Amino acid sequence: MEFTIQQIADLLKGEVEGDNTVKVSTLAKIEEAQAGALAFLSNLKYEPYLYTTGASAVIVSDKLELKKPVSASLIRVSDPYSSFSTLLAYYQQAVLAAKVGVEEPCFIGSGSEIGEGHYRGAFSYIGNNCKIGQHVRIYPQVYIGDNVTIGDNTTIFAGVKLYANTVVGANCTLHAGVVLGSDGFGFAPQADGTYKNVPQIGNVVLEDDVNIGANTTIDCATMGSTIIRKGTKIDNLVQVAHNVEVGQHTVIASQTGISGSTKIGNNCVIAGQVGIVGHISIADKTTIGAQSGVSKSVKESGTVIQGSPAFDYKQNLKAITVFRKLPELQRVLDELKEKN
Repeated sequence: MEFTIQQIADLLKGEVEGDNTVKVSTLAKIEEAQAGALAFLSNLKYEPYLYTTGASAVIVSDKLELKKPVSASLIRVSDPYSSFSTLLAYYQQAVLAAKVGVEEPCFIGSGSEIGEGHYRGAFSYIGNNCKIGQHVRIYPQVYIGDNVTIGDNTTIFAGVKLYANTVVGANCTLHAGVVLGSDGFGFAPQADGTYKNVPQIGNVVLEDDVNIGANTTIDCATMGSTIIRKGTKIDNLVQVAHNVEVGQHTVIASQTGISGSTKIGNNCVIAGQVGIVGHISIADKTTIGAQSGVSKSVKESGTVIQGSPAFDYKQNLKAITVFRKLPELQRVLDELKEKN
């Protein structure tokens, strides 16, 4: 695919500085780009590359003041990073849209419906009474159980497993190895020391515009639904337990585990390797630092916490500073004891 700089500027609602008839056919990092490529500059740490890049065009801030002449055409926008992300999304969508039709062998059960413009890869399986929207892309070796609902324009990459009764909204992306609807970790201890399995009869619901990273698992509810609200983005290797609810536009980084029946608010940021106990609530706009252990509810919106157990971020930094000084403080204490 080839576009002129002016076409791209129109798409991004930007202004061209330089030759607007130059054509680009690929996207590249500014430090590696060659002729025919489009790059972007957001982090000013990379500004020196703007004056040496081989890119034909670069997306830059409309507030950037040039220190040297630039050979590339510039597309000036208010937010280069966001604009480049928009462009990547268009490019990805164009690539994915090229996948259409049905590869054999694959299977679709009785009573199931699938909309126009879809793609089904080889060895994919769709159970009975499923409702699948238009322009859905189902890659090879995907398993979709009975009574599953999938909205329009959703992409399900290879090896995803959707248990029965799962609901996936429109414009979602499920990356390779995602499992939605496996049993929650429910076992009742018995008097003889054994454990009795508690049947998990609920489902998983993903609202629209949700992204789930590779090999992430979301358990079905014991009863009712485990729910991921609209616009939430979940990284690779995350575990979400039964009856959890995650609010809108929350982001969760890799290796985080959320225990059963916990409620996460809207617009939260949960960093990598966070552990959250069950049956608590996390307020809207909470930020949880990496490797934190959250053992109690966060009630105030906008709270920033870190540590294990997690508490106020700034207080945690002060505590770490003191902790690092403990050996020296112990030495001073011992010397004082000897003098007395």
